[in-house]
Amino acid sequence: MTNKSLFEAILPASEKQEGGSHYKMKIQPYKFIRENNLSFFQGNVIKYVVRYKNKNGIEDLKKIIHYCELEIDEIKRDEWRKEHD
Repeated sequence: MTNKSLFEAILPASEKQEGGSHYKMKIQPYKFIRENNLSFFQGNVIKYVVRYKNKNGIEDLKKIIHYCELEIDEIKRDEWRKEHD
């Protein structure tokens, strides 16, 4: 095992990058998502917003729209449940 491999083996998962460099930024999306208690759909919007330019471009922008629509559907379902309970 090389010195680099040994060093990487003891790093916590939060300090490692598995594949690609589209998340090389000051604040990792998962940390922001977790610290702000965001929903699954909100978290995916954040993830795709921060990476779309360096990964899948327009495809990721379409995913952002899709996750926003899913979040809207979830809000509407919650509102309906509150009205009908």
